Amino acid sequence: MQHDPLEDTAMTEQSPSFALTRPAHVGRAHLVVRDLETTGQFYQSMLGLKTIEKSESGITLGAGDTPLLTLTTSSDVAQAPRSAAGLFHNAFLMPNRRELAHWLAHAVNLGVQLQGASDHLVSEAIYLADPEGNGIEVYADRPVRDWAFHPDGTVEMATLRLDLQALYDSAPKGAWTGMDDGAAIGHIHLQVGNIPAADKFYEGVLGLKKMATYPGASFFGSGTYHHHVAANIWNSRGAPERTGQMSGLQGYSIHFNDKEALETALKTLDEMEIAVERTAEGHALKDPWSIGVTLSA
Repeated sequence: MQHDPLEDTAMTEQSPSFALTRPAHVGRAHLVVRDLETTGQFYQSMLGLKTIEKSESGITLGAGDTPLLTLTTSSDVAQAPRSAAGLFHNAFLMPNRRELAHWLAHAVNLGVQLQGASDHLVSEAIYLADPEGNGIEVYADRPVRDWAFHPDGTVEMATLRLDLQALYDSAPKGAWTGMDDGAAIGHIHLQVGNIPAADKFYEGVLGLKKMATYPGASFFGSGTYHHHVAANIWNSRGAPERTGQMSGLQGYSIHFNDKEALETALKTLDEMEIAVERTAEGHALKDPWSIGVTLSA
């Protein structure tokens, strides 16, 4: 595979994470919650996100000045069943392993209940959930030079045991002061009704490349990143479209650094007669399960 010079700099502390330098990347996510106060406080205390904007019915949280997560509520929010299409997890990408270790030490100090920890070869990941059951991954990528690419451009991934103790022991000893300004939502992992429809939408319509597959899951990335969006049917096989005021994932945004890639996606959406609405944030549409997607450049 042709070497990308950005790979040499993207993983340094001064540069944006590799995920954010690609032709497209995830911007922010929007969750509908039942208890705004409790859930918002969790993301601020446990994840270290900062309040950017706040109202009676919602709060926008971020890293530095960058909004990453919007939480909203209303009186008619209905708890989505575990089998519903929607969020599997939001994945918060730390700019380096040192920050991941520092967050882990902070979370342990607060008594976090972890759901798992994995070495994915391309990354080291820790899993937990917010008070309403929305999945969260906190991870750091390994240097891109250490990733193994196949001849077809896909990347080698696995799910191996992560040595949490070693990661914890490597943490800086000072107090953690919150999510680093360079943190981002590196990827979003979705629950969908079926994988062929997800492949058609994310690869065929939005132009992402299928970078890896697991049984019942596809991983789509832009510009050789291991994945910006993943979709699985592990809990949600056959799930219909989301309806009404379901709790969980209302939608998320994809930002295009490459405006031509955005124009190509918009042309494909038009040709396939998929409704797109122009909003202040960008081009808003629904995926096959009525999860909102906003495209912007």
